[in-house]
Amino acid sequence: MADQCMPGWILATLFGLSAIYYLVIKKKEQRANKDLLEVRSESVNSIATTSGECRSSNVSDVDVIIVGAGVAGAALAHTLGKDGRQVHVIERDLTEPDRIVGELLQPGGYLKLIELGLEDCVEKIDAQKVFGYALFKDGKHTRLSYSLEKFHSDVAGRSFHNGRFIQRMRDKAGSLPNVQLEQGTVISLLEDKGTIRGVQYKTKDGQELKAFAPLTIVCDGCFSNLRRSLCNPKVDVPSCFVGMVLENCQLPCANHGHVILGDPSPILMYPISSTEVRCLVDVPGQKVPSISSGEMAKYLKTVVAPQLPPEVYDAFLAAVDKGNFRTMPNRSMPAAPYPTPGALLMGDAFNMRHPLTGGGMTVALSDIVVLRNLLRPLRNLNDAPTLCKYLESFYTLRKPVASTINTLADALYKVFCASPDQAMKEMRQACFDYLSLGGVFSAGPVSLLSGLNPRPLSLVAHFFAVAIYGVGRLLLPFPSPKRIWIGARLISGASGIIFPIIRAEGVRQMFFPATVPAYYRAPPVK
Repeated sequence: MADQCMPGWILATLFGLSAIYYLVIKKKEQRANKDLLEVRSESVNSIATTSGECRSSNVSDVDVIIVGAGVAGAALAHTLGKDGRQVHVIERDLTEPDRIVGELLQPGGYLKLIELGLEDCVEKIDAQKVFGYALFKDGKHTRLSYSLEKFHSDVAGRSFHNGRFIQRMRDKAGSLPNVQLEQGTVISLLEDKGTIRGVQYKTKDGQELKAFAPLTIVCDGCFSNLRRSLCNPKVDVPSCFVGMVLENCQLPCANHGHVILGDPSPILMYPISSTEVRCLVDVPGQKVPSISSGEMAKYLKTVVAPQLPPEVYDAFLAAVDKGNFRTMPNRSMPAAPYPTPGALLMGDAFNMRHPLTGGGMTVALSDIVVLRNLLRPLRNLNDAPTLCKYLESFYTLRKPVASTINTLADALYKVFCASPDQAMKEMRQACFDYLSLGGVFSAGPVSLLSGLNPRPLSLVAHFFAVAIYGVGRLLLPFPSPKRIWIGARLISGASGIIFPIIRAEGVRQMFFPATVPAYYRAPPVK
């Protein structure tokens, strides 16, 4: 009976939240939009054009300018180039990147890679297949495998050096005769009467040029200096990663990502080559211990190392002694686009989530598939206002995949962090025990994590099933007033975690996309 009532309870709650959103929150957003118009001028320059013609100063007949050639930019350049578009990519640095994130591609992302014809980009870079996760807590562990039985044997997650993967995609995009990759720094977007006509950029040699195209797509990453003119960014930095490489280390579960539920927050490990394991230590807040003073090494040895599985302990200490630490802030930013004729945001410049679940590349590649399908019927991109109105459907069509992965990542991070609150301790333990049950209890959440089953309702159902499971553990065999009170706070805490994330993602677009008018936009006739 409880199982039958749960979906109705969830839907009723969502409808109530939707009503509150439109009655109260929407007014605040309208005021925020006024402030946004004031800051747009910071990264936009006004220009005058002749007879409405937009031409690049050094590239003729360009259809699309792409700012940035990371995972999103390089994949998008190849995709649009393969469809016959003339593409000009401007990337700040075309040398191989050296990053500590963007190294784990979920199976759902690999399927998108196949759909885009880029699956060979994970070859010849010593990429490792990933078949699931191993979850560790208090000396116990459980293995969570991806449900890959229905797919070809090659379908799995992939982990690799981010830079090698990006260079492979850049090379593939650059091999197309209609795609030009240029090293340069984009200074600003060029605007004429409310329409973005192109970009102003500085070349590798320091020369300032202007490039024009009917459509400019900004993919300049998490530190984007152009996003403020195209969206209302609300960036949250809940933590930082401290990254290092463990050499010649055998993980407890081969070909699996490892998540250690440590105190104060999770520790991640996964192979990035046949001889290297990436270790990412999450440090809550925006400050990390000083590396130069030795505080970082002391923290890693005294706080983190004792919580690791014994199989990786020695390799971890050896990496700490080596001292080659890399740090990076973990950013979360819901998509809040400001529809602008002639321009579009993609990748981390547009939308970010906590990297705990490794879902960023899956979202980016999924977005590219959606955008490609929308642009394919169009021969002419020059009618910027009409194209902008048509591409509003992109923001709705992307939601089922993007919002599921975003919500799962941010909610799971909050659950996995240690807390002095007894209710949150119970929630954390309930999550570990729920996933350890196996069967549908682990297969459902893992299918969401892997990007193979991006269904928002399934996510909400499993999230509250974990909370109810935690309450049940408290009340059995005999409830007490204290346990009932902790159970009530557990449900309240779970709601306080997931509902703000859902509201930021957009209740209507996330759960009822078919009710959004933009969902049905048809391609322009011309």
